[in-house]
Amino acid sequence: MEYMAESTDRSPGHILCCECGVPISPNPANICVACLRSKVDISQGIPKQVSISFCKQCQRYFQPPGTWIQCALESRELLALCLKKIKAPLSKVRLVDAGFVWTEPHSKRLKVKLTIQKEDNVVCLSPKLAQSLGNMNQICVCIRVTSAIHLIDPNTLQVADIDGSTFWSHPFNSLCHPKQLEEFIVMECSIVQDIKRAAGAGMISKKHTLGEVWVQKTSEMNTDKQYFCRTHLGHLLNPGDLVLGFDLANCNLNDEHVNKMNSDRVPDVVLIKKSYDRTKRQRRRNWKLKELARERENMDTDDERQYQDFLEDLEEDEAIRKNVNIYRDSAIPVESDTDDEGAPRISLAEMLEDLHISQDATGEEGASMLT
Repeated sequence: MEYMAESTDRSPGHILCCECGVPISPNPANICVACLRSKVDISQGIPKQVSISFCKQCQRYFQPPGTWIQCALESRELLALCLKKIKAPLSKVRLVDAGFVWTEPHSKRLKVKLTIQKEDNVVCLSPKLAQSLGNMNQICVCIRVTSAIHLIDPNTLQVADIDGSTFWSHPFNSLCHPKQLEEFIVMECSIVQDIKRAAGAGMISKKHTLGEVWVQKTSEMNTDKQYFCRTHLGHLLNPGDLVLGFDLANCNLNDEHVNKMNSDRVPDVVLIKKSYDRTKRQRRRNWKLKELARERENMDTDDERQYQDFLEDLEEDEAIRKNVNIYRDSAIPVESDTDDEGAPRISLAEMLEDLHISQDATGEEGASMLT
């Protein structure tokens, strides 16, 4: 009698992307990640081109409502003029960086490259997606958005990265808007030493510590109402600290995944970040960014708040600032890397020396001077 052995080592087959024909692993959408990204992106609503008036006679650009200004090609002034043309759509996202893309000198087209970011929020995953990520809880915190969405489960510290293909196969939305963040004061905080992991659980974050806290809204200090929750900020919080979070218990959540969840699986509060004294942080900030001259008198308070939020994100997250040029501010005295509150600081090793170009007595550009 003869027996035939069949190999059990089978590699998955490949299919062709229905858009571009590139071989890919099978997925529910049958589309490659590059094509998925090209369909929908966070820049939706931002115009891809606008018109700027230029006078050939006086070599000036028109700045509404009735001013003609002279700007050199690829200058800060010209970049500021271009950005003002799309100021309203940019209010929906955070502008991280902007710069010119080189074009022929005789070209009548200016090309500007923008780097934008949407607000790092609380999301609710579908049951199927949460299970595929290692049995994560459905309510997660988005800690960063790059080419993938980086999530952390505040109940278990489990982390997951969701690429474009996975997201469009199992889409999810933000549960709250950043403007809905509320301030809480920490009443009690204890570290969870023994984290119980379920079978098939994914990777655990080593940058965070799981904590159990009792918090109270600073707007409800005249009451005895407190909230209990688990948080990934256990290494930062102590009784008396202020922390920002979302009040899900008293929030109207209109989400298909949340509506199907058991109510006891939805936390009352999800804490996002520790709150520090912003005035003190600004005063002790010994670094700066290269930026366009801003009109302070016409600046919206919400624009200034978002800009300060961005500076604090740079201080708190190494991954965000690794591609940003940060310059030492010589006007601020050098201090230690952390202040009295323990607010994160950028180390001197990560800062660049600022470069100033001075002019000599003849009015020509002279030697450069490092400060």
